[in-house]
Order: sequence, then structure tokens, then C-alpha cells
Amino acid sequence: MNLLRIRPAVSHCRPLNRSRRLFSAAAPLRQLDLAFDYYEPEKCKQDPAACNAPIIFLHGLFGSRKNNRSISKVLSRDLSRPVYCVDLRNHGDSPHDPVHDYDHLAKDVENFIDVHKLKDVTLIGHSMGAKTAMAVALRSPNKVANLIPVDNAPVDASLRSDFSTYVRGMRKVEEANVNKQSEADEILQPYVKELPVRQFLLTNLIRPKGSPHLAWRIPLKYLAPSLDLMGDFPFKDPDQVRYEKPTLMIRGMKSPYVADEMLPIVGRFFPRFELVDIDAGHWVISENPEAFRRAVVDFLQDKA
Repeated sequence: MNLLRIRPAVSHCRPLNRSRRLFSAAAPLRQLDLAFDYYEPEKCKQDPAACNAPIIFLHGLFGSRKNNRSISKVLSRDLSRPVYCVDLRNHGDSPHDPVHDYDHLAKDVENFIDVHKLKDVTLIGHSMGAKTAMAVALRSPNKVANLIPVDNAPVDASLRSDFSTYVRGMRKVEEANVNKQSEADEILQPYVKELPVRQFLLTNLIRPKGSPHLAWRIPLKYLAPSLDLMGDFPFKDPDQVRYEKPTLMIRGMKSPYVADEMLPIVGRFFPRFELVDIDAGHWVISENPEAFRRAVVDFLQDKA
């Protein structure tokens, strides 16, 4: 049985021992133009004035906009909102760049909002996309009307060793010059036991034009050195910066990424947050899409 459990927001909590640094920024950030898919509900096509404010959907590490295609169509239909499903830098069809950290990921999304002249945006992000969405909301609260981070918290934490193991397996595939996905899957098996995770990673395998061999679409040479940065969070002091608009934190009940002891710092950065627990692991959206859909629709349906 699916379990959907809502807990009250945490707004007054004991301060944690954190650096006073507001966020990590040095040289001007180089922003990239992001690839995306656009889903427009019938209501908007018939009467653009009747269309509700847009949603931007951000995927996780090693993912792409294709991971969120089905749920984006459903949310667009149920909420009468256009949905922009985005490829973050170094993923999908978006440009590659040696720098891969949350300051740059957030700047790319802010640029996307500006370029497309979007107003009152709802940001939904899973995992890496969740931290990116939270960073955007804290950096540019005027651009974000609602925030939905999925299974990640605004804390510095070591990325699980699974991801470095995935990279080792993916490099073995790269070295083997495989011609078929089945060959790549066989090479990955010692490194990635779970079939759904292997299938997820293999969505990044493409055949470049003119090549007999398959290759990874994502630049492992840039992402592998950036894994530690993906456990970081660029904002350190909630006494200096907060996002005080509606926020829905969704977490998988079988996932360790948003532990109970992290909720106080969530409440300090996002004092209006609500929490929904879903019967799933870290891959909340793919493991329990209906519970995820209900949580998002319930949260957004009374918001313009």
C-alpha cells in the first residue's frame, strides 16, 4: 500500500554550527543555454490568458529531461500549467563545461527563466536538481513563486559511494568500445547491481554520427571530478538568506538523503516548508509516480 504522510513545517529550530559564508562565488559565472522540452496543456492552447504559471522540472545527476517526460505531461494536464523540462549543464542535449557546481547550475536556470521571460515559476527538482532548485530560490527569490525539492536537503553531505562506482563502471564501458547496449549492460553489472539503475544510466549511451561504437552522451571527464561538489550546498547561513515562499519538500521514506536531523536546517532556509513522505527510495518519481503526482497537485492546485 502506498503511504503518503504529511508533517508540519519546521520554522523555529536551534541553529546549527555553520560557516557564515553566504554562498560560494568568486569569478563571474559562465552561464549556458539549456536544452528543454515544452508541454502545453490544451487549456493554454485554446486560451493563453487562462493558462496558469509555468513549472520548470530539473532532473538529477546522470539524468536528463527524458526522465521526467511522462510526469511533466501529467502535471501539465492536471494543473493547466505549461511545463519546461530542462537538461542541466553536462547532461542530455545541453552544452558541456568543465565547471559543474551548484552556483553555475543555478545561474543557468536563472538565465533560462530570463531568456524565456517566465514569471511566477514553480521549480521542481530531484536530487541534484533539488539542490539546484533550492539554490535558485535562495539566490533569486523574486524569480520563484513555489519550490518543490525532491529527496535532497540544503546541507553539505558526502555523496553516496554508489555514484563513484557508477562512474567506474561507465568508464569500463567507454574503454570497451561497445556496439550494443546489451554489451554495455553486461559490463556495468558488477558495478551497478540494480537493473532499473543500469537502465537509467544506459539512457545516456548514444551512437555518435559516423561511429560504429556507442559512447556516453554525458562528459565523464567533467562530472567525475565534480562528484564531491554535488554533495555540497552553496549557502551556509540561513540567518543571512531565506526563501520565504511556499515550499514542498518531498522525500522517499526508504531514502537517507533527507534524514529527520536535517529538517531543522530545512526549516531555517525555507520557513514555510511542508513535508511529504512517499513510500519510495531515492528515485521517488519513477518508483511511486502516482503518490508524487498527488503530492504536487495537492500543493499547487490552489496556487495561480
